[in-house]
Amino acid sequence: YARIVADPMAAAMKRPIVVEARAGANGNIAAQHVVDSPADGATVLVGTQSLLEINPASYKSLRWKTADFIPVIKGIETLLALAVHPSMPVRTFEEWVAHVKANNGKLVYANYGPGTVSHFLGFQVAERFGLEYAQVPYKGSAPQMVDLIAGHVKFGFTQLQGLVEPARANLLHALVLSGNQRTPLLPDLRTFADIGHPDLAATPWFGLLVKRGTPADIVAQLEKAAISAHSDPAIRRKLEEQGYIVSGETGPAFARSIAEQTERWAKIVKATGFSSD
Repeated sequence: YARIVADPMAAAMKRPIVVEARAGANGNIAAQHVVDSPADGATVLVGTQSLLEINPASYKSLRWKTADFIPVIKGIETLLALAVHPSMPVRTFEEWVAHVKANNGKLVYANYGPGTVSHFLGFQVAERFGLEYAQVPYKGSAPQMVDLIAGHVKFGFTQLQGLVEPARANLLHALVLSGNQRTPLLPDLRTFADIGHPDLAATPWFGLLVKRGTPADIVAQLEKAAISAHSDPAIRRKLEEQGYIVSGETGPAFARSIAEQTERWAKIVKATGFSSD
């Protein structure tokens, strides 16, 4: 995502942009680097939903806080889908709920990482429908997908991009989409809104933020360049072909969304007793 939008933003601002990976601690290393940098707009954080909305509740020893950042643009949203191995005798979400409930305590749910949307959405769905299953955390979507296809684990919410081809090949069945908007990649796949539970919707996002204290004129310049990049038809097409929803939500609206969802996930983290530390 960052590399796709960097070039058109650089052209709009008439200055080079270098995309630098600072991996570690579910994004906390990168966030801390931005907080430790000057508030001059030269260092921009490629933030994520889990970093900004979940980490403040799941990491007890963070040295940064959400208020340290100014949201510039929510660039893209992605979707999760409940993937089920064909050996399970279910073909709809309702059948899956009934089957799991009939086997409460006997089945295993695969999430693609502890402290992620996949982890907490699995908890929230279990709570909503009275289900009991153990959760097995994986170190990423790729190993989770390998074990789902092999049938070592039978179900779990996984990233849509990795599920499309296995679903089309009937190696896995997709039962419900985590958003409230259907995807052209699997047009028949129902959403949480379709099944009457829109409040369960979860759409992990990627976006751009700068350090609090960055001058307003520099923030405005970054926002203008970001809006231009995300509205470019060629850029949108590149992102949408990868299964992303181009959001383009900016400024105060983006900030409100982060605040609302941070409150939601904080309650879920507390209910699970989970701590990344």
